[in-house]
Amino acid sequence: MTDTRPVPPTAVRGASASGVRLQGVDVARAVALLGMMAAHIGGIADQLDWSDPSTWSAVAHGRPSTLFAVLAGVSIGLTSGRTTPPGPPTIGRVRARLAVRAAAVVGIGFVLIALDTPVYVILPTYGVLFLLVIPVLRVRPACLLAIAGACAVLSPIVAVSTAPAYADAGMVGQQLGLVYPVVTFLAYVLVGLAVARAGLEARGRQVVLLASGALVAATAYVVGTVLAPLPAGAAFAFPGVPYAVEGSTPAEALAQLFLSPRDHSSTTVDVIGTAGVAVAVIALCTLVFDGRGRVAERIAFPLAAVGSMPLTIYSGHLVVIAMLPEYPESAQAWGWFALGSVVFAMVWRRFLGRGPLERAVAALASTVPMR
Repeated sequence: MTDTRPVPPTAVRGASASGVRLQGVDVARAVALLGMMAAHIGGIADQLDWSDPSTWSAVAHGRPSTLFAVLAGVSIGLTSGRTTPPGPPTIGRVRARLAVRAAAVVGIGFVLIALDTPVYVILPTYGVLFLLVIPVLRVRPACLLAIAGACAVLSPIVAVSTAPAYADAGMVGQQLGLVYPVVTFLAYVLVGLAVARAGLEARGRQVVLLASGALVAATAYVVGTVLAPLPAGAAFAFPGVPYAVEGSTPAEALAQLFLSPRDHSSTTVDVIGTAGVAVAVIALCTLVFDGRGRVAERIAFPLAAVGSMPLTIYSGHLVVIAMLPEYPESAQAWGWFALGSVVFAMVWRRFLGRGPLERAVAALASTVPMR
């Protein structure tokens, strides 16, 4: 939920922070936003089966929110120095601004929860994640990936351990830590921050990220499918928590805890696989659209406009859902929401620039002076 104009490496001791916007990052963010809309209102299939094309819409389960979280880490990296984060005192001011943004995102998240739509709102979790990455803004990419790996291993353990605390929780309680577990999503944000620190502009790096993300994802899903095939009823298990059928042996339960490929299950395989998919999508979008000239920019503009104002588009679609007399849930409903989002974003960006909520949050963050 941060802007993608980076602080250049020379931005130290209060130097001006500006830079070229990455179209591919905006396009990837639009893919995540439209995918999350599909998960909310698209009437998508319950479980993905690659041998059955009628279930392919289930790819929107879990993966868009994961892509959104990885992109949050990428954006944080781009706004804090790209490959070379600034040193003191500028990094302290960058951290303070990020803390202000985090508070604003949490506040907006609670307003959206108050709309009482049957949608799990991810923004409060995002705000907490922004705060958690503040201490590691200057950590090297390899260390960031190591911490993310530790989070991926701990993810199912924490999810299962904390689930009983939500046994009697209502919709609001479930949104604040159960459906979007902090440890799980911290892994995604750290991966995104590592990607930004490694560099997204060079063609060679984009190809490496695309290949490595695809390889990691494919390996994770193959291992999970072979060693922990989905049990009956897994498609209807509660999101964010690993699932094993009653009567499973200890070995089967352990396999489902760490190795299950079930979407949005917080297992280690799920975290690694979806993170790999997210990295591959981001790398592909930057490879296709960035530095390709005016024609590529024009082709990218509809989606890039949506991705340039994620907080506005995400919040707006929930406000529209709350205003409708009945909850929309069909492919047609998703099509209208997607079209409306693209048209609104294109017109707003063409004539007014930054999205309204993005502008408001940036104004709050600017109360922390960079000089």
